[in-house]
Amino acid sequence: LVKPLRSVDLITHEPRLAHKERTDVCAVPAASVVGEAMLALVLADAVLEKYGGDSIDELKHHFGKTGVQQ
Repeated sequence: LVKPLRSVDLITHEPRLAHKERTDVCAVPAASVVGEAMLALVLADAVLEKYGGDSIDELKHHFGKTGVQQ
């Protein structure tokens, strides 16, 4: 809380103000998840562009012809 709200002490039942808390959170962990998902989409798009195919079986067949071991 930037501005402490009125509260009550649970032990003494006296009126008190709530604690001030920091609100500066770090977005890096969430951004890394989004970045990883975007990279997966871009790589999948590049694989489809390179090898083509209307189904996963056709894609595997085209990829298998390259001689690259999976």
